[in-house]
Amino acid sequence: MCVNLYPFREAVAREGCTIDDAIENIDIGGPCMVRASAKNHRFVTIVVDPADYAMVLDAIDNDTLDEGKRRALAVKAFAHTAAYDGAIANHFSALNADGSKRAFPDIFTRQFIKTADELRYGENPHQAGAFYADPEDEGISLADCRVLQGKALSYNNIADADAAFALVRDFAAPAVVIVKHANPCGVATGENQAETYERARAADSVSAFGGIAAFNRPLTAATAKLIAETFMDVIIAPGFEDGAREILSAKKNLRLLLAPGVAPVSGGLEFKRVNGGLLVQERDAHMLDRDACRVVTERAPTEAEWNDMLFAWTVAKHVKSNAIVFARGGVTLGVGAGQMNRVNSTRIAAEHGGEAIRGSAVASDAFFPCRDGVDALAAAGATAVIQPGGSIRDEEVIAAANEHHLAMIFTGIRHFRH
Repeated sequence: MCVNLYPFREAVAREGCTIDDAIENIDIGGPCMVRASAKNHRFVTIVVDPADYAMVLDAIDNDTLDEGKRRALAVKAFAHTAAYDGAIANHFSALNADGSKRAFPDIFTRQFIKTADELRYGENPHQAGAFYADPEDEGISLADCRVLQGKALSYNNIADADAAFALVRDFAAPAVVIVKHANPCGVATGENQAETYERARAADSVSAFGGIAAFNRPLTAATAKLIAETFMDVIIAPGFEDGAREILSAKKNLRLLLAPGVAPVSGGLEFKRVNGGLLVQERDAHMLDRDACRVVTERAPTEAEWNDMLFAWTVAKHVKSNAIVFARGGVTLGVGAGQMNRVNSTRIAAEHGGEAIRGSAVASDAFFPCRDGVDALAAAGATAVIQPGGSIRDEEVIAAANEHHLAMIFTGIRHFRH
């Protein structure tokens, strides 16, 4: 006996209704029959995924539809009905008494599917690790990338690759992002990809060693030659031009990930596990509109400073807070990440940039609580700064910028990243 049930979401898409509409018109007979058939899998074959039709028909024809295959199909069936029931529970537990909907349900159920390959290890070699894809996630993700070569990915490889891939997709212009330990250490934009990669790598060549490089254009052979000069862990690109893969094939351990696209990260939810629970929030997919920014200093920025600030702001969004980014001419010069106060982030970024940051622009992911951070970046040679604003000492901070003849922009948007 075979029972067929198309996946719930495919049925919704085919019928042109929303999931909420479908849930309001639940037919409990289908899921009950699926569960009953799955429980009785020793004698019943339950098929919920059309992708399994060919395998089942072939097994029937060759009399190989054994209990192991039926059990595997039953597992799919239970997972399918669990997702169906979870969607219903999420829907109804997010409704208020008057029928209006809250942002998050009181009971949250989400299903994740383990990818085929086991990870080499977790965050450290003594920890086991696995990568689970989220079928409900919107848009393109690292889970959609295809591994073309290289040894198995580790937990840290995936975390860093995700950070690099998310940032490079925020740029409309051709861009290169190099990430180390989840923070960008070198970012550059430019039409010539090989030169752009060189600029991104040179921004912090020590940190770039063994890092993750992400591209939002197909990788060229010229860039591949530069990559082959040093040690990199992972390369992500939406394509590889003729000759590029052949050049990199000599690097047997280098992982090449083929991305299906480079559209900016869209909405959806992101999760963070804490002891005893789960933090859930909307993904930070905000893209800054220049027209929404406000000049708050006596001196307005030049067009070049505007471009540098917007570039630095895009990078700062993806840097661990407290984040400070110095940039000029479409390349990062100094990145201060993950410090306990903003002044230290500023000093670290400035020290790394050295004399090169004179005449640069600075982005801060959150407001300057006092004028000391502005004093520090001015002393380093920056001429413009973009920040959210909103401190109770904004007037003091603006006055400091005016004293140093800095141009300052308020965005009204904060980009904390923990």
